[in-house]
Amino acid sequence: MIDLHYWPTPNGWKISIMLEECGLPYRLVPVDITRSAQFEPAFLEISPNNRIPAIVDHGPPGGAEPVSIFESGAILQYLAEKCGRFLPAQVADRYQVLQWLYWQVGGLGPMAGQNGHFLLYAQERIPYAIDRYGAEVRRLYAVMDGQLQRTGRYLAGDYSIADMAAFPWVMTHKAQQLTLDAWPGLKRWFAEVRERPQVQAGLAVGKSLRKPAAAAMDDETRRSLFAGTQAAPVRE
Repeated sequence: MIDLHYWPTPNGWKISIMLEECGLPYRLVPVDITRSAQFEPAFLEISPNNRIPAIVDHGPPGGAEPVSIFESGAILQYLAEKCGRFLPAQVADRYQVLQWLYWQVGGLGPMAGQNGHFLLYAQERIPYAIDRYGAEVRRLYAVMDGQLQRTGRYLAGDYSIADMAAFPWVMTHKAQQLTLDAWPGLKRWFAEVRERPQVQAGLAVGKSLRKPAAAAMDDETRRSLFAGTQAAPVRE
């Protein structure tokens, strides 16, 4: 059994989608990031960076002691190796997937996250930040579009953890006031991935937990999500 420490965000959805795709049994452990649960000592033992998602696999390969993993990219790679799917064994194909996975983790996710923050959640509108991160998200969409038009299918050829990593961040495009019309390869890919039953099931995990819209945030939620994420509170 795998414990999924989770909140329904793009990074959380990556892992719920992957678990559904693999058909692995898992138990949902909500981590309410709107009420600072990410700073609780028990969670920090698993995820010292105080971020979701994280997993604890109580049945790792080889029958070893439980394995805990934080960082969504590492979790995706671990689960792919555990179930033997969505990450090719052949070296060239494997690294084609891994480079797009790392591209998402290091680029698309952080840039889309910053764009969403300054566009939707920041209490002060900062035009430079909105323009800067919005332009970078559009550039990254264009990079994806070029790759998807080359492959005609998915980011690394066959459907893989690279697609599962990127999809939830593209899913936020409407909230970020973007359409996909300018990127036909990306638009096709997004529609195809979204139709997968396992993707739909992964997106539905913890649906009732979803954080409020920016306009509905109270002060505690705002502190937990933003001010409180710079460092864990000092505990006596």
